[in-house]
Amino acid sequence: MGPPMKLFKHQNYKALKQACLRDGRLFCDSTFLPEDDSLFFNRLLPGKVVWKRPQDICDDPRLIVGNISNHQLTQGRLGHKPMISAFSCLAVQEMHWTKTIPNAKDQEWDPRKPNKYAGIFRFRFWHFGEWTEVVIDDLLPTINGDLVFSFSTSMNEFWNALLEKAYAKLLGCYEAIDSLTTTDIIADFTGTLAETVDMYKGRYTQLVEEKYKLFKELYKTFTKGGLICCTIEAPTQEEQEVETDWGLLKGHTYIMTDIRKLRLGDRLLEVFSTEKLYMIRLRNPLGRQEWSGPWSEISEEWQQLTSTDRKTLGLIMSDDGEFWISLEDFCRNFHELNVCRNVSNPTFGRKQLESVVGCWTVDDEPLMNRSGGCYNNRDTFLQNPQYIFTVPEDGPKVIMSLQQKDLRAYRRMGRPDNYIIGFELFKVEVNRKFRLHNHYIQERAGTSTYIDTRTVFLSKYLKKGNYVLVPTMFQHGRTSEFLLRIYSEVPVKLRELTMDMPKMSCWNLARGYPKVITQITVQSAECLEKKYANETVNPYVIIKCGKEEVRSPVQKNTVHPIFDTQAIFYRRTTDIPIIIQVWNKRRFFDQFLGQVTLDADPDDSRDMKSLYLREKGGPNAKVKQGHITFKVISSEDLTSI
Repeated sequence: MGPPMKLFKHQNYKALKQACLRDGRLFCDSTFLPEDDSLFFNRLLPGKVVWKRPQDICDDPRLIVGNISNHQLTQGRLGHKPMISAFSCLAVQEMHWTKTIPNAKDQEWDPRKPNKYAGIFRFRFWHFGEWTEVVIDDLLPTINGDLVFSFSTSMNEFWNALLEKAYAKLLGCYEAIDSLTTTDIIADFTGTLAETVDMYKGRYTQLVEEKYKLFKELYKTFTKGGLICCTIEAPTQEEQEVETDWGLLKGHTYIMTDIRKLRLGDRLLEVFSTEKLYMIRLRNPLGRQEWSGPWSEISEEWQQLTSTDRKTLGLIMSDDGEFWISLEDFCRNFHELNVCRNVSNPTFGRKQLESVVGCWTVDDEPLMNRSGGCYNNRDTFLQNPQYIFTVPEDGPKVIMSLQQKDLRAYRRMGRPDNYIIGFELFKVEVNRKFRLHNHYIQERAGTSTYIDTRTVFLSKYLKKGNYVLVPTMFQHGRTSEFLLRIYSEVPVKLRELTMDMPKMSCWNLARGYPKVITQITVQSAECLEKKYANETVNPYVIIKCGKEEVRSPVQKNTVHPIFDTQAIFYRRTTDIPIIIQVWNKRRFFDQFLGQVTLDADPDDSRDMKSLYLREKGGPNAKVKQGHITFKVISSEDLTSI
């Protein structure tokens, strides 16, 4: 069973439709009236708008004519170009458009049963973390008999015009769509998680390994139901829609409709002098201006293939405006990729997406204030909400997305469309349980862009460990809701850090409430003991404080390991020492390589130290081979680290 469906404006499609059929009338939506307020917040219209039903616009109207992806779409007189790109992207994957347009056949006009048509439709959107069903009537805005906003070149097809109306209703009016990007709209249509890839920064034309890594990632995303679009940079407004030397349009969005890694047979191997082809099929949503370079329909490469070759290799084009392009030319010509991953968690298997709805709040009590502003607000920054997640192994790509609550519906009240938002990422101790209180002593692992868009994201390959993500508004002292999503093919566990220090309880009062907080960072070890020249040493470190201990990952075959492991302890007294032990991982019994014993007093130096390893038995035990490098920070203020 899928997630619960929220009914927008509490309108139940089936109940409303049955009432209309029973009364023999067409549905008129009282929550989104056919008037100027449904079009614009405050704008002069370029002509008299008349709201018409499809049967008053053309003969034999249909929701969908044939295949949803077969017809070109046009933005209309007042349309929004990113909306057309999003429509075309949605049509690529059936699994997405059938979710956005539920039970399309049941909503279709049936000329044989005109009395079963009630002029009511429903569409579904992923809206701030939950699927929302929006009900509309079929009255559409026209000027001089033509649709004002998007329409299909198949003049009796209306799925996109009706879908756009439902989306406008969800956002407040048609004008609210104008401030959205293609990826914003795709995310609302599908629930996918968007990531923007800068092709310049990726250096995919210079770095061969990175180029094929990108292809592998795009292939995996597409075959798992993801949606991908790309654009060519237009530095100035005058260069928008200007044609390049190879027939592509600057500032224009192209949709990926297929991606293939092809192995060539003997005959084609001789023709193309390569064993493999890495090919991408793109589509121009407006159905004009195709690629004219290598592998285009007029190219020498395309002519070398027989129709049988093309069919065997899968190099077919089903829609007008589609063309194939090699990976090399794709990386060379396009400047920005928008990769929208299908992040629906499988019913069975590993959970790849973590999400949580939170809020920035203002409170008179400083410890309850959760709106601290950006990193520049050093005194208040860590008052923001904080979320911790664990990366269980080295190297996975983790995509973090922060979306603020949509405020466009409140524009008439003078509210801004979007606040400037962003987030910071810190690598923290292995056993961190409480909120951060000092960002100077934590490793800053990443930062997003700070911008007044609806969504910001950060994509990084992370090492194994714990990370704290701090979502912020640029200015402190403001309130709003946000949605935080984290996606990784290696499951991560996300939870909010709410407590500042250990809770006072009868148990810890009896044992003694902590009086000292200590953070220890074990950086490395050098010249560890090796009994035989050919012996393999696989060291790891254990940091102990009383009955609590933290263990680092095992380092493979080295006597100079880099541990980079942090731990934090709440101690009742400095009489409880901190012990750092180094061990050698073996098949049956691990070998003890040495340890150091520390008082970790608050007055001790916070500089990096290096001490010789010793036998068990305290700070004066016999010295062993090797030494360890570490840093210790202790304080009697439990909210100082």
